[in-house]
Order: sequence, then C-alpha cells, then structure tokens
Amino acid sequence: MNKKIIFSTLGAALIAVPVLAAPGGGAKGDADGNGVLTRAEAQAHATQMFAKMDANKDGKLDASDRTARRAEMQAKMFERLDANKDGSISKAEWDQHGADRAAKRAERGDRRADAGEGKRDGMRGGHHGKRGGHHGMMMGKADANGDKAISQAEFQTAALARFDAADANKDGQVTAEERQAQRGAWRAKRGAPPAAPAGE
Repeated sequence: MNKKIIFSTLGAALIAVPVLAAPGGGAKGDADGNGVLTRAEAQAHATQMFAKMDANKDGKLDASDRTARRAEMQAKMFERLDANKDGSISKAEWDQHGADRAAKRAERGDRRADAGEGKRDGMRGGHHGKRGGHHGMMMGKADANGDKAISQAEFQTAALARFDAADANKDGQVTAEERQAQRGAWRAKRGAPPAAPAGE
C-alpha cells in the first residue's frame, strides 16, 4: 500500500476556535494553573492558537491552512504506520494499526464504563462526528464577514464571545463551575446526556 493510497484513506483533523474546556477538565489557556480562566488569559490563548493554526503565516485561517494542516497530519500518520521506515505501508503494518486502534477504543470504553458514562451511540469522535461538528459551526460563526477566511481579529472576537458567554456572573473570569454549566447547556441544546458530576 503506497503513500498515495494511505493519504486518501486517512482522516484529517479540523482546525477550530479554541474551546474553554481542556481535555483534563481544566481550562485551556489557564496560564497560572489556578483553575480559573481570566479574560486576559483567554485572549492570550486565542493569540497563541491563531499563530499555531495559521500554517502559511498570512494572517488568516482559510482553506490553504486546512490543506497544509491535513497534509502535515497525514505525513505524521504515515510515519506512525510505517513501522520499519521503508516508505510504504505493508498489510501487516496496516493490520497492526487496526489492532492498536481497536485496543484503544476498548480501553476508552472500559474507562467510560468505570466512570459510569454511557455509550456514545456510534458518534464518531463525540461532537466532532459530523464533518466538523461543533468546531465546524464555530469556525462558520467566527467568519463574521463571510469571506471564507478568519482573520486574527475575527478569531479573537469569537474566542472572547465564547468566554463572555461562559462568564455567567460577568466578573471577568470563568470558574470550573461556569465551564461545567456551559458544557451542560451545550449538551442540553443538542440533546446529549449530561456528564456525571466530578467525584461520583
């Protein structure tokens, strides 16, 4: 199986306006690690994320950045699959990749079961399942002038609007409770089951 075939079959990640919740339950951009995200921290994080996502450094996020990011991710995936580094993917290497993925899925399922969470009803990647999902919608909202590109100003505006929406008491900071409430509201809006409270 050559690189061209592999590249056409591998999925690609979508770029997106940063969300407030980090994978570990903390806040993305919480520079001092105190569990509270200030508006200044959210703005600084948005600046960093924009710079990282602007692959061609032209000051906007558009299709060319997505193409570059997709190519980069595909190259990294190919490197991971090509275990013996001979420039091609053998059936054995492909089968090993499938076995590794199945094992990881089973492990995640066990962890969710231990945490008392239900199955995701086959939703591929949670809210990322449908071509961009939540992140795709956020990118569309960030493109304020509809030119199919997101400037740094638009990116910042979208990130801070998200911060302001989560900042329920308008004190300029988002606590863990406010983040959880925002996630709960988002899930309710989409009919997803609420997450179990921490510690249960």
